[in-house]
Amino acid sequence: MVERSEAARPTPETRAVVVRGLAKSFGDKVAVGGIDLDVPRGSFYGLVGPNGAGKSTTIKMCTALLRPDAGRVWVDGHEVWADTHEAKCRFGVLPDDLPLFERLTGDEFLSFLGMFRGLAPEDVASRCAELLDVLDLTSDARVLVADYSTGMRKKISLAAAVLHAPRVLFLDEPFESVDPVSARTIQDLLRTFCAGGGTVVLSSHVMDTVERLCDHVAIVNLGHIVLQGPVDEVRGGRRLEDVFIDAVGGSHRTAADLDWLAGRNGDARP
Repeated sequence: MVERSEAARPTPETRAVVVRGLAKSFGDKVAVGGIDLDVPRGSFYGLVGPNGAGKSTTIKMCTALLRPDAGRVWVDGHEVWADTHEAKCRFGVLPDDLPLFERLTGDEFLSFLGMFRGLAPEDVASRCAELLDVLDLTSDARVLVADYSTGMRKKISLAAAVLHAPRVLFLDEPFESVDPVSARTIQDLLRTFCAGGGTVVLSSHVMDTVERLCDHVAIVNLGHIVLQGPVDEVRGGRRLEDVFIDAVGGSHRTAADLDWLAGRNGDARP
């Protein structure tokens, strides 16, 4: 059951997302062990960690896709689990396992979501056309989503997430299995979103992407935040990947240690 403490509601003036004591377990497995986050308004915030660290579970709990065992989340000043409708109006989400309407075309999919959200028909039509154009999907607008490539599915999902003009975007591995051209298009859209005052919370385990895009970062390991703050402060003059490996207790051994794999004199036989 979600905690309903009498703690004061966080003020939204400088923070787009506030998380307090968020926790979730699956049986004996602790996925998220009680984390706190403060995401500055207008920031590009990276949530990084190894596979199984709790990133996806955290994003799902922040976006009302998975009920936490404990903790509270505010998005744009609205508590997600106490004021769900108003909170959902203020964020968009691209989870890593988002189910799509496979038998709709890309244009039909966006139009349906726009009408479902109560947007005016003329706004739905203009926004859909603009998003399809910006994301280079216009030529595939009448193709069934079932026939979209992985990159195209990511882009149409991102279009769906921003269609209602949210103030915060939660994105779970948006660049995974995406070709460089599609990745660049997505990055440009996200930078434009932040430049207009929007806030992006991005989960990833690719340090180069986070270091290039994000201005704030939180490193998650085993369901807990081990480091967080502005990227430059967290890095401390080092590469983010090196800081990340130290923070999560990663091994510094390399493939060069596998003498048997390298072989001897070009002969890898025993």
